[in-house]
Amino acid sequence: MENDLKVHYLKTVVPAMIKIRGYTNTHQVPKLEKIVLNCSVGSATDIKVALEDALNDLTMITGQKPIKTRSKKSISNFNLRLHQEIGCKVTLRGKMMYDFLLRFIRAALPRIRDFRGIPNGGFDGRGGYTLGVKDHSIFPEIEIDRVKRNLGFDVTFVTSGKDREETREMLVQMGMPFIARSHSPDQAAKTGNKETPHGQEVLAA
Repeated sequence: MENDLKVHYLKTVVPAMIKIRGYTNTHQVPKLEKIVLNCSVGSATDIKVALEDALNDLTMITGQKPIKTRSKKSISNFNLRLHQEIGCKVTLRGKMMYDFLLRFIRAALPRIRDFRGIPNGGFDGRGGYTLGVKDHSIFPEIEIDRVKRNLGFDVTFVTSGKDREETREMLVQMGMPFIARSHSPDQAAKTGNKETPHGQEVLAA
């Protein structure tokens, strides 16, 4: 049985994108290729326990076992050694990708306090969009009573879009609730979302 969101993409998003963007071929319509969740626990004092907790929580959230990530260099000031295990990530494709996105849009995002929409600043201009989630307890799979520590992670949506506008329009049609664009300088203050030095924005929990 196909995921509701995949059916929505094929029957609704593709025709809408063809009409909006003026494509002449359905193969020109951008599509979601994968979703990557990446978290780091390198700053935790009990890093081994924190890493196991992160692996278990990401497994519950995504339904897929993550892989451990290692540091690429040593930094003595942070007691970081080369190739030390500091986090984990999971890459979702196909059915599991659509299942996660459906739960993310319909179940997780509405649980964010004072949620007003997803930030617009996380596009890389090459078909990717990244946002930071400060608290993993927004996912209904996580039992709040058993949470030992807040786990934050980045969620990257990789699409075949060629530019920022094309990628954003496709994600909007998929149901991603982006913040309405405004040229007001205090828009970020109103939404409570913060922008990182790399242009990526973090959802206020």
